[in-house]
Amino acid sequence: MKCDPTQNLHRRSIRLSGYDYSRSGAYFITICTHNRFSLFGQITDGEMHLNDSGRMIERCWNEIPVHFPHVELDAFVVMPNHVHGIVAIADSPNPPRKPPITPIQPSGTSKTIGSIVRGFKIGVTTWMRQNTNVHDVWQRNYWERIIRNEPELNRIREYILNNPVNWDSDSLYVVNPQCNR
Repeated sequence: MKCDPTQNLHRRSIRLSGYDYSRSGAYFITICTHNRFSLFGQITDGEMHLNDSGRMIERCWNEIPVHFPHVELDAFVVMPNHVHGIVAIADSPNPPRKPPITPIQPSGTSKTIGSIVRGFKIGVTTWMRQNTNVHDVWQRNYWERIIRNEPELNRIREYILNNPVNWDSDSLYVVNPQCNR
């Protein structure tokens, strides 16, 4: 079968068309494991028990502001096959008071939600490949919701914190053996 150059070969984006994802604000992020395998621990009696990989996930998440100083973290939970977290992008933490005499070279660190998630996924994947038999850690992409107001922020915080208790009814709940690949 010949390739048709007029055919769009890219997947449809799940991002809000035209939205600037470097814009200040809070974002609810969900990142799932590849094939929704339970890689990060297990839930017993409504409580998440992290394995070594799950503990590494927490460390990588908590280090996001080290790599992205314009980011503040809020509620977060590691589940057996996904993570939920709230990321808030602030305005530039230390804006320059006057223009520099010489142009500043780009640092290479984009301030978008996509670059934050990409950095997190790379850090976790690198550790997993070096310390476990797991090669494919994450599904392609991630889910995000732009948090529009304080009541919504509070509802999402509550959802995240109660996620382990409500695991059996979670849409991401999958019965699969504990993955020890």
